[in-house]
Amino acid sequence: MFLSSSNHQIRNSNHPRRGLRCVRFMILPLFVLVAATTTFGQANDHKLFGDLHVDESKVEGAVPLSYDILLYTRLGNVLQRVSIPNRGRFQFLGLKDGEYDVAVEIENHEVARVRVSIYSPFKTDFRQDIELRWLGNSSGKAGAVFADDFYQRLPANEKLFRDGERAKAQKQLTAAVMAFNKLLLNDPRDFQAWSDLADVHFVQRQYLDAENEYLHAIDARPGFFLALLNLGRLEITLQKYDVAVEALTRAVKVRADSADANYFLGESYLRLKKGSLAVSYLNEALRLDPEGMAEVHLRLATLYQAAGLPRRAAAEYEAFLKKRPDYRDRRKLEKYIAENHQR
Repeated sequence: MFLSSSNHQIRNSNHPRRGLRCVRFMILPLFVLVAATTTFGQANDHKLFGDLHVDESKVEGAVPLSYDILLYTRLGNVLQRVSIPNRGRFQFLGLKDGEYDVAVEIENHEVARVRVSIYSPFKTDFRQDIELRWLGNSSGKAGAVFADDFYQRLPANEKLFRDGERAKAQKQLTAAVMAFNKLLLNDPRDFQAWSDLADVHFVQRQYLDAENEYLHAIDARPGFFLALLNLGRLEITLQKYDVAVEALTRAVKVRADSADANYFLGESYLRLKKGSLAVSYLNEALRLDPEGMAEVHLRLATLYQAAGLPRRAAAEYEAFLKKRPDYRDRRKLEKYIAENHQR
């Protein structure tokens, strides 16, 4: 399993009187990663949700009563559609692992689109907030649109990027590598292509190539969260835990509310035998995603046992069993809790 970099594509409205500009695209945690040493259950249906916030202060006349939010498959088929008011919340249920497009429409005109990647080995809620602003525009032309992770490509390069992403999603990894390499020959600043190419090489266990490509992505866009996160994950695989800490510390600075970034940073400190530093990040991962990161309780319990703190370990085991009552070794944990709860 790997993460894909999303091409956060925002399209301009053809509406003759109004245009939207995305002034800040809030991208909240969309990914939950699992360390190789941790065992989780099989993936279940996921939920994607988010809040829509549109600054309507520049609208001349009446504002729209509602905004249509559409969920597309990678092939462009509409899966679900909802209509919500400004500052409303949308949600799409029953989603499998994969990549989707979320589009915003007003009066049947698409004004924004963002690619989201949903991958998790256990049932997870993914969040994607969208913030937009109306712009007054007397010329009738829609204004430009900006987003933190948006990258404008020439049409030929955009086709190569889509070809590469499609091949990657279909696990045609050789074809994906060819498409991304060809694109990067044309445009070596395409940080998303570098990150996607690294994802493929990560899956192929060509770790040194993947490491170099993640670094290229970060050089081109220093704050690109997915490249920082996946580089940290790769360095854990390579047992280069000090390097993992460096990458993941930067990832947490970019997105402090990422449960997976906090988890992997805590895991890296654990591997470096710096338990006191690991605890705060593991607890933060639990706070951000208490259900999805339930197994972190087991990591904390093991840490407390090694530190000679059986009562704290028992409390972590107890918290874990409340979230995973069908755990296969439940009796073993209950025995430990009973023996150490009051110690």
